[in-house]
Amino acid sequence: MNAFSRLAAVVSLASLFPLAALAGEVEVLHWWTSGGEKRAADTLKKLVEEKGHTWKDFAVAGGGGEAAMTVLKTRAVSGNPPSAAQIKGPDIQEWGELGLLAELDEVADEGKWDTLLPKQVANVMKYDGHYVAVPVNVHRVNWLWINPEVFKKAGATPPTSLDEFFAAADKLKAAGFIPIAHGGQPWQDGTVFEDLVFSILGPLGYHKAFVEQDKATLTSDKMVEVFATLKKLRGYIDADAAGRDWNSATGLLIDGKAGMQLMGDWAKSEWSAAGKVAGKDYQCLPFPGTQGSFAYNIDSLAMFKLSDEDDRKAQNDLARTVMDPQFQQFFNQNKGSIPVRLDQDMSSFDTCAQQSMKDFKEAAAGDGLQPSLAHGMAASSYVQGAVFDVVTNFFNDPAADPKKAVQQLAAAIAAVQ
Repeated sequence: MNAFSRLAAVVSLASLFPLAALAGEVEVLHWWTSGGEKRAADTLKKLVEEKGHTWKDFAVAGGGGEAAMTVLKTRAVSGNPPSAAQIKGPDIQEWGELGLLAELDEVADEGKWDTLLPKQVANVMKYDGHYVAVPVNVHRVNWLWINPEVFKKAGATPPTSLDEFFAAADKLKAAGFIPIAHGGQPWQDGTVFEDLVFSILGPLGYHKAFVEQDKATLTSDKMVEVFATLKKLRGYIDADAAGRDWNSATGLLIDGKAGMQLMGDWAKSEWSAAGKVAGKDYQCLPFPGTQGSFAYNIDSLAMFKLSDEDDRKAQNDLARTVMDPQFQQFFNQNKGSIPVRLDQDMSSFDTCAQQSMKDFKEAAAGDGLQPSLAHGMAASSYVQGAVFDVVTNFFNDPAADPKKAVQQLAAAIAAVQ
């Protein structure tokens, strides 16, 4: 080897040192295991690996993440947490109190997260004033999905109020369609209940009931009206709803057997998979009475304290990548949600996502942006479970009394606070 070749080899080798010094491992615990979710997670892996790091996938199947949280607790207690874990809402605060989460302020300052995120979202990602988690997306929960062809056949009009909602349901029923496609599972019952609370009590009343858990609001005449309306709604659901998965309920709309479904924007992935076009084959409307309001569910990755410096650099690069516009676009187009960045270009998104982002920004500017109780954002899992128990028992009991239900609701929440 001549002198020039030796010099070239040294220069070539030296160029690898910065990459080697930066290379670390990120182990990510998540439950993005189906269809579009998995494609989105694989993209995040690819982007992190392009920065020279190693991605160790720790996927635990189960839509709600209960199994993943069980695994995470075992790992954390033994002093061996992953780099990042899919944790959301109040649970982030609980992990923060245990002193296990890493601060991301340096990355957040560099990326100007405080200006990119609505303050309501930023606050969820912080513990004790410090960023400890990065938001991946924003789901809107208070959507009403309708099949316009079914509506046309029934002579029904897309509703903008609860009165119009029940008028449309009557026409759908009379025409032989299932008015409301529903899956009789506690979280789905809770989603319907939450929509009605939002509609009847408004965003501030909703906040007092579920975030502040104010007894006077929980037992108010308006809450009695919510339960009475829930009972009325029950009459428009078919007899086979018990135990049905949400995507099977969406399938009833896609197949033209049902007219409406109350479900978050993840339902859109089913329509997309069936080759249907938003605004043409299906319509998304804010649930009647919740126009201007936005019940949110946010997926986020909380970062755990690590001892290895290279792994910490990899962890920071993971956080940067999640907030990158390229990833935000790809992930959310696959998942049905919208990006968390307020400056995101939405031109390549469908009409439902564009409407969702518009409503998200408007709601964030006032009191309309509120955390979903049914999806773990508004209160602890104990409070959520207490509400689900009362709501599902009421929903499945034809003789249930709305006035008794509000007392049971307040008592159940008080028992777990």
